[in-house]
Amino acid sequence: MKLDLLAVAAHPDDVELTCGGTLIKMSQSGYGVGILDLTEGEMGTRGSMEIRRKEAAKAARLLGVKHRENLGLPDARLEMRMDYKLAIARRIRALRPRTVILPYWEGRHPDHYTAARLGYEGCFLAGLKRLDIEGEPYRPFKVIYSTTYDRTVRPSFVVDITREFARRFRAIMAYGSQFRPKGRERRSKVYIPLDHLVEQVHLAARFYGEMAGVEYAEPFLAKEVLQVDDVVAMPVRSI
Repeated sequence: MKLDLLAVAAHPDDVELTCGGTLIKMSQSGYGVGILDLTEGEMGTRGSMEIRRKEAAKAARLLGVKHRENLGLPDARLEMRMDYKLAIARRIRALRPRTVILPYWEGRHPDHYTAARLGYEGCFLAGLKRLDIEGEPYRPFKVIYSTTYDRTVRPSFVVDITREFARRFRAIMAYGSQFRPKGRERRSKVYIPLDHLVEQVHLAARFYGEMAGVEYAEPFLAKEVLQVDDVVAMPVRSI
């Protein structure tokens, strides 16, 4: 399988919240889009692995992605280990994505920023010819970072997801165990950021949309300079 775009995330539902609209847009544009979840979110307060697997599969259908898989690494215990990097490198060689979306390298949840570094180093290792793992050496052309969770970061660019916004919301809500809890899980005395996360993500999409002169947008950061070939056709009004 060869993908055009692969989103790597620490937990099921992370990509829906951070770059789901972009995945929908790229899929509808004809690109081969995939998701690589590193853990099954088994340490989460709500839901079970079995429930979250079903929710992730439903969300993938709503996003229209070509491929979704889970590496089964330990939730809340991601760390910089060579076996974790190699597990990602193997999948990069197998899926051969041109562009990879990673979480932003700073954040509240340790799994998120660790996933960013694991993902980058896995992409790098995948291209080493003498690395003794399965598959032909391959390295993605472009690596970008989703910064939805941190509005203090000025993005390198945003993607207009106005048309994809409603469908993205349905993909997020596919995780009913997380965002529509019932019974005891709803009455938990532990403060869970999930209770306000969907609203915050929607506000962020509106915030970045305002920055770009559209209704809703998702932000991304690139470490390298971005090239523009047609300065006449550039979007976003200056005056």
